[in-house]
Amino acid sequence: MTTADAGGWQAENEEPTAPVGKAFRLSAADSLSLGNAVCGFLAVCVLAYSAIQQLQVEGGRFSPDPSYFATAIVLLLIGATCDLFDGLVARRFRASAMGAELDNLADVISFGFAPAFMIVIWGMGFSDRVPFAAVLATAAAVLVAGVVRLARFACVKTKSGDFMGLPIPMGAMTVISIVLLFQPSIWALAGMLGVAWLMVSRIEYPKPKGQLAAVVLGWIMVNVAFLTFWVAWPEGGNLPIKIGATMQISLVAAIPLRMLFYKREQRLYKREEQRREAEAAERIGG
Repeated sequence: MTTADAGGWQAENEEPTAPVGKAFRLSAADSLSLGNAVCGFLAVCVLAYSAIQQLQVEGGRFSPDPSYFATAIVLLLIGATCDLFDGLVARRFRASAMGAELDNLADVISFGFAPAFMIVIWGMGFSDRVPFAAVLATAAAVLVAGVVRLARFACVKTKSGDFMGLPIPMGAMTVISIVLLFQPSIWALAGMLGVAWLMVSRIEYPKPKGQLAAVVLGWIMVNVAFLTFWVAWPEGGNLPIKIGATMQISLVAAIPLRMLFYKREQRLYKREEQRREAEAAERIGG
């Protein structure tokens, strides 16, 4: 359900909220959102092609090909770059009537369905390690959490203006980091379920604005460079990939802990202020 539908289904005889001509006119920000969706679609195609090709050649046996995974991840990182800039472009120039809906739909493809499909392909190569049903359930949980996260973002705003719950692009990159670092296991699946929980949690994450947006863009570019190096030189490219994936997981785990400590400090500070005010009132009254 889109933002426009949040208050109830639109009756058939109701007039649209914007002129039809303007509602169907794409802006520059919309083009970036569509680019994000195309990148997610191509990432799924690359992963599906790798599975089909190997199953045909190997006679039913499948082993994930790192080069195809790297290509899919680069496409998703390009999609994340489009997602980062579409909001900036919309604020700088103009947003169309359907800009927010396009953005959310593109995010479902690139950061919901594509990572979930990657989990399935990742689990197919190691079906002897964990039950494939558990892999499918985890992939479904990641997809559902992403969809719920986007739906909540469309209709719930925080007082601070930050994100409530782990943003879906960051959640997708964290799931991908787990895929890159670990072979399928119960612990790896548990980590992915933890990411899904963070996406629908009430933990607040800062929005990438100003300098933070530049840091996020730089982080994406570094990851693209690491992946390109990995594809060109698989034997020597594992270390940068592991470092980048470890940093991504550590970052996502550190932010909730920092927010918990921050809120605890805020509560202690408020109690101390109340105590001081009470003591001051007693002295004045005495």
